[in-house]
Amino acid sequence: MNRHLLYAALDAAEQGWPVIPLHPGSKVPALHGEHRCPKTGDCTDGHRTFEQRATTDPARIERCWTAGPFNVGIATGPAGLLVVDLDTLKPKDEKGTPDGASNFLALCERAGQPVPTTRRIRTPSGGEHLYFTTPPDLRLHNSAGTLAPKVDTRAWGGQVVAPGSITREGPYAVLDPSPVTKLPEWLQSVLAAPQKPATATILPMPTRNAPRLAAVVLERETAAVAATGEGGRNAELLRAVRAVGRFVAWGDLARTEVEAAFQAGGEAAGLSASECRATIRSALDWSIRTTRPRETA
Repeated sequence: MNRHLLYAALDAAEQGWPVIPLHPGSKVPALHGEHRCPKTGDCTDGHRTFEQRATTDPARIERCWTAGPFNVGIATGPAGLLVVDLDTLKPKDEKGTPDGASNFLALCERAGQPVPTTRRIRTPSGGEHLYFTTPPDLRLHNSAGTLAPKVDTRAWGGQVVAPGSITREGPYAVLDPSPVTKLPEWLQSVLAAPQKPATATILPMPTRNAPRLAAVVLERETAAVAATGEGGRNAELLRAVRAVGRFVAWGDLARTEVEAAFQAGGEAAGLSASECRATIRSALDWSIRTTRPRETA
């Protein structure tokens, strides 16, 4: 057992931030969705979402993280946090495009405000998470690109990976241990305004080394769904399931495995269990019906 992951979970809980287990080496919640709910334990009286199951109880955390090397997710809404996610450029981005940090700096300059000093976490890709507290009477949700391109937020309906967690790309680490500051009012006013829906694109998927590729694509796409902000969640879930559906049609992945993974990812993004089930079922049915044989794909 990687005790540093247990310590990472306990450290977050000590700060009053409820935590959930994430699959080892992943950003995807290691929790069941409603359709696979055993109706036992926390769910004896009905299915409980990841936000309801997130905990700060040291005894529960000890039991969970001694059972396996789970990464640590912080349920931002119940924690009273809003986390600004400054993303890095992707290979498909046009050369010279500003990244999230540059766009956030420009946003602050346009508002005549300094870049806030607060707790910062370095992500494995080189991006940053900026932590802010929110007023108890304000219920902000996830956003994608609302503040600026490559600048997303996680609040109610979302979670962030806690420092100490490790993915294939590397670790999440504390970059600036400053105390978490209050969300500036000027940022609050922007995030509280109505949001425009995000659009999603269907990306072509390579087919060589399919069994190994299938597992990698499933992990990547479920993580993308879980990280999607309000306004584009259902479209992202539909796109992602269709991207993985070909591997179900080819027999590389079991349909039940794919359904369970996307159910957890969709609920982590804040979609209802019933909405997830309907979208996943429709997308997989479409993929199985329309996917060409592997040799001609």
